[in-house]
Amino acid sequence: MTNGSRKSAGAAGAATLVASALSNQLGAASGSFAFPAIGPVGVVAVRQLVAAAVLLPIVRPKLRSLTWQQWWPVLLLALVFGTMNLSLYSSIQRIGLGLAVTLEFLGPLAVALFSSRSKVGALCAVAAAAGVVAITRPEASTDYVGIAFGLTAAGGWAAYILLNRTVGRRIPGVQGTAAATGVSATLFLPLAVLVLVNQRPDGFTMLCAAGAGVLASVVPYLADLIALRRVPANLFGVLMSVNPVFAAVIGAVALQEDLGTSQWCGITLIVAANAGVLLRDRTAR
Repeated sequence: MTNGSRKSAGAAGAATLVASALSNQLGAASGSFAFPAIGPVGVVAVRQLVAAAVLLPIVRPKLRSLTWQQWWPVLLLALVFGTMNLSLYSSIQRIGLGLAVTLEFLGPLAVALFSSRSKVGALCAVAAAAGVVAITRPEASTDYVGIAFGLTAAGGWAAYILLNRTVGRRIPGVQGTAAATGVSATLFLPLAVLVLVNQRPDGFTMLCAAGAGVLASVVPYLADLIALRRVPANLFGVLMSVNPVFAAVIGAVALQEDLGTSQWCGITLIVAANAGVLLRDRTAR
């Protein structure tokens, strides 16, 4: 691969990640409308079922041809899909969005720091973390169960980055993501049936949960897999800091939430950190 093609591949990967983050936050906003009726477990269960219903017929992964070296990261990724989302939603329910999102970002931050090979990359990761804190403005909490859920979500996000990269290298196309989604949906099927039978949600609730499945599962899963074939894990970790930026902007536009000075400072920090790490990556390439 020539120098020019490597640069264009990196730029395309970064753009794909930004689009993934935007879709993810739109899906999260959609799913939040279903929380009162079916709760975090119901939303995650429906998300995984919808994601499998969309991906499996389109991709048609050749499951029988997969070797054990290909299967084990797929199975682990399937567990991470559910664990990561369920832990985050449960954390938000107990300790609030700000602290939960801040704790969750410790996952990609750790990946960015440990895989960074330069001081510039590490500084950009720290600056992005500071920006996340400024945007989310977390409040102190003594709800240790909620904190534990947030840290579990962080570990799940870190594992998601590393496993997605492994799956992308070992399985062609997006078959690995589709297979992992199918396994995850199978695990959540009993919970989905239980929630839907007991709660009997209305059409609007199901539409919101289904929208979360497409926007926060299908699109990000595919986009992240494609992007991780083009960008290193440390760059991915820093770029994920745009998630709270989109969350803040969507909240301001759709929910008419005011953005304070600290949040604008946080957005500026994150944009600067992402620009710095992209320029550093381009120079290295």
